[in-house]
Amino acid sequence: MATVDECRDALHALAAKLDRNAETQGKLDFDRTLACRVPDLGTAFHGRLTGGRLVDIADGDDPKAKIALTADSDNLLALLGGKLDVTRAIASRQIQVKANPFDLLKLRKLL
Repeated sequence: MATVDECRDALHALAAKLDRNAETQGKLDFDRTLACRVPDLGTAFHGRLTGGRLVDIADGDDPKAKIALTADSDNLLALLGGKLDVTRAIASRQIQVKANPFDLLKLRKLL
């Protein structure tokens, strides 16, 4: 099982990757709140996706988030590290994503 710090670091690494992508791809018209829930650690994180970037990452849940990702810590690290395919992970129920279908399409563009 991964630690809370490892999960937090993985989210910040994703934010850095999205920053680099946003610089090369240009701004994406996408502004949504995001919650990332890690039930095996009993913790959650939240932030905001805006302009192709992940910003304002903080500890704690956002129950009103427009996009909610739920994953055990090891699956979260594998997903954010590129070792776990998001489509397969959803199909095999390793992760759960609650979002508007159009938001899911935009998310795929970001990654």
